[in-house]
Amino acid sequence: MAVFEGTFAQTEPLHLAVVIGRFNDLVTGKLLEGCQDCLKRHGVDPDPQGTQVDYVWVPGSFEVPLVARQLALSHRYDAVICLGAVIKGQTPHFDYVSAEVSKGIAAASFQTGVPVIFGILTVDTMQQALERAGIKGNHGWDYAMNALEMASLMRQLRSNLSESYPHQTQSLPGSLPVSKVGNLAPESEGLG
Repeated sequence: MAVFEGTFAQTEPLHLAVVIGRFNDLVTGKLLEGCQDCLKRHGVDPDPQGTQVDYVWVPGSFEVPLVARQLALSHRYDAVICLGAVIKGQTPHFDYVSAEVSKGIAAASFQTGVPVIFGILTVDTMQQALERAGIKGNHGWDYAMNALEMASLMRQLRSNLSESYPHQTQSLPGSLPVSKVGNLAPESEGLG
């Protein structure tokens, strides 16, 4: 039997995408800075004009999963990092948004086989958000570390499975080309 574990070395060949919710950008901007700092310190060029990391800004956290799934479906990326902040207010809006965002991000990862990192802060107050985005530590760093580890781990698994089972062309969903995945949305039925 074997043991597989992601590493934080050999990051030069990695291609990453970062999806950032613009709503609460005071917080998400700081998460992005922490994420970029981590990537840079681990040998990934975080420059938007470079070849390793692409950045996509969306209106808010609710829109993050849709874009993350599209990026993962392209199979251009070893991991997709999702950054956002949902801060509780006095209405149930927080509950709906945070629940759907977490389900959507998980689904994007399951459906594509590409690690999609949940970097959405779900907090009670702006103070809690700012503490997690730089005042007491920056979770953006942690999300980048998770992406590096999972990207490395998935490469190892795909490599090992393709060597162990060469007769099977589909070892993990992430190894499928986009043309094989097709449109995963159900066809709509005609009206009347």
